[in-house]
Amino acid sequence: MLIIVFRVLLIYIIVLFYLRIMGKRQLGELQPFELVITLLIADIVALPMTQNSMPVLFGLVPLTTLVLAHFTLSLITRKSISFRRVVNGKPVVVISPNGIQFDALKSLNMNMDDLMEGLRSCNYYKIEDVEYAIVETNGAINVIPKSESSAVVNQDMGIKLPPASLPLNLIVAGKVIGENLQTSDLSLGKIKEILKAQGINQIREVLLLTLDTNGKCYIQEFNMQGKTFNIEYNGEGRW
Repeated sequence: MLIIVFRVLLIYIIVLFYLRIMGKRQLGELQPFELVITLLIADIVALPMTQNSMPVLFGLVPLTTLVLAHFTLSLITRKSISFRRVVNGKPVVVISPNGIQFDALKSLNMNMDDLMEGLRSCNYYKIEDVEYAIVETNGAINVIPKSESSAVVNQDMGIKLPPASLPLNLIVAGKVIGENLQTSDLSLGKIKEILKAQGINQIREVLLLTLDTNGKCYIQEFNMQGKTFNIEYNGEGRW
């Protein structure tokens, strides 16, 4: 029994390591050759994890071969446009200003239901709102709307706003995130002052505290409603 546990943990760690170095694509973003390799990896590691009679090496050798094949194909597709088109295909326009391109749908083995589902996932529910719809090589559908159906943005209205900022998590589940605290250049004493100003006495009472470079904070205590507030903070361009 312990041998099986050891084999499973060993192979799990190795597969996890290989998948980490292969990149962080989501499953829906995989190119065809990447999806094939992912499925083969799952199949290859199943037997050595459960079959004591099979040496672990018999699973690791083909696994390593697949990972090397992945890097080789990735390198070639980065260097060669023609090879990339052979392996990955190319984006296909399925809706143009002339309407739905039925032949393009047939070439992709897609039907109208697939197309409408893809448009709805992009928040477009009417064909007449779409100028172009493009099926990418990973199967995702991207939409360019008609001008009259485009969303109004702040620039269109002449509204000037401060630069967008990615919030830092300073406190998560009652724990101070030291790395982010250092990035923000705030001291622990300053954090306690912020909490005290919000009527909170203990760090452990905080479920989440975030801060962006514009000085906007979000705070929520456990089992309480969250709220936003601003502090004096000169952090523009800090992260």
